[in-house]
Amino acid sequence: MMDKLEALLYRSEDIARELMDPAAAQDQKRFRALMKEQSELQPVVDTYSEYKKALEMREEAAAMLAEESDPEMRELAKEELAQAGEDAERLERELRLLLIPKDPDDEKNVIVEIRAGAGGDEAALFAAEIYRMYVHYAERRRWKVETLDYEEIGIGGMKYVNFVVSGKGAYASLKYESGVHRVQRVPVTESGGRIHTSTITVAVMPEADEDIRIDIPDKDVRIDVMRASGNGGQCVNTTDSAVRLTHYPTGIVIYSQTEKSQLQNREKAWNLLRSKLYDLEKQKRHDAEADLRRSQIGTGDRSEKIRTYNFPQSRVTDHRIHLTLYRLSDIMNGDLDEIIGALTAADQAAKLLKLQKE
Repeated sequence: MMDKLEALLYRSEDIARELMDPAAAQDQKRFRALMKEQSELQPVVDTYSEYKKALEMREEAAAMLAEESDPEMRELAKEELAQAGEDAERLERELRLLLIPKDPDDEKNVIVEIRAGAGGDEAALFAAEIYRMYVHYAERRRWKVETLDYEEIGIGGMKYVNFVVSGKGAYASLKYESGVHRVQRVPVTESGGRIHTSTITVAVMPEADEDIRIDIPDKDVRIDVMRASGNGGQCVNTTDSAVRLTHYPTGIVIYSQTEKSQLQNREKAWNLLRSKLYDLEKQKRHDAEADLRRSQIGTGDRSEKIRTYNFPQSRVTDHRIHLTLYRLSDIMNGDLDEIIGALTAADQAAKLLKLQKE
């Protein structure tokens, strides 16, 4: 740990010297990158400074305890030694967490795709409820939600929905939601009162922003424009505003119709395509980290069953970390903090273990 820590401290000093150079401000792109890196390193620098102070206080208290004969002074030294020891242990744990390699996408916006799976209309109804659950969660975090595309069914369900969640740390929080979500309940269409099991799939992708370069040759994409379908504003079904992109190499098809302007729908479609292609590359990199992906937070495969929502028992179970909560109503209303917090902690524990083995 200390070797990595010293390397980061040296890097922080190098950045500080470079930022003090008047020439640094002339290259604004480089200057912003340095400022961002410095901001990311500052918590490590500050925590290490506190850690060193705690070690010094522990040494001083130990020396006082060894030298003092006065009972009151010895008692004071014991208290200071115990407190400094606790502080040093706590700060060392914090340092280890800070040294875990950061996911460069954690601060990015996310694109979430929800699709109804097995279960027919009941799966579509559940997909709509999970969509609303994420919207409520985003509202609690004061993030913005923008719908890209969706297909509804007549009884209020959704066959699929794509939407963007914009806000600091959106990907860091929502990236654990990818996978199969299962619901167990009596469907509204079930007259016999039998409990049915239905599924939906959730895919969470970091939005491909200007920092990510995704080259898509024109020959690889077919662009079709058409009239939008379904409910909508005055221009729906009257102008060729909807856009469909077909990416030949991967078979990915993107359809955007939520905006009245073809230009806006085209921009949304390209943004979603870039994000999907970036996500494919990210998945390939993750596949190379088999040990980590088989850790407590599961494989990360979108075919993996990650969570069950049991309505008769008001129970939600996350199968990756064996967490069960009996407050389904709160969770469906967007109270995901406990689940996401537990998943984050499990992920950090797995990465810490991997870091210690290296």
